[in-house]
Amino acid sequence: MSVSGLRKNGENTRGRPFQQGNPGRPRGSRNKATMALEALLDGEAEAIARKAVEMALMGDTTAMRLCMDRILPPRKERPVMFAMPKLEKVGDAVKATAALADAVANGNITPGEAGELSKLVDGFTKAVELHEIQQRLDKLEAMQGQR
Repeated sequence: MSVSGLRKNGENTRGRPFQQGNPGRPRGSRNKATMALEALLDGEAEAIARKAVEMALMGDTTAMRLCMDRILPPRKERPVMFAMPKLEKVGDAVKATAALADAVANGNITPGEAGELSKLVDGFTKAVELHEIQQRLDKLEAMQGQR
């Protein structure tokens, strides 16, 4: 290969020295250990689940946790019980933001929940502003069309 990155046949290799794609494990292939465990448990899942429930009922806290995780998985989100001021115009966003800050200060909602609700207020504000800009633009175009 020459200094310029060209091979003898004129093919440029600079920038792509490796084979394209993922030359590793084929897509959809499974781990041998996982396949062995599945074969071992095949047909026994119901009996194992029943035993875990029995152990949980007898007071085994680990079995209880296992069963509860299956019955009621942890929630990613929950409804936020917060009276958001009605949003109708851009100025209402100030009231809503103040209400969010107050709710966090009083411990009614978490800072994370307030952050997510703030995104909602911000999205509303941007939508209203864009709508107002579009209305102004339509009026200007209508005025120019009359001249």
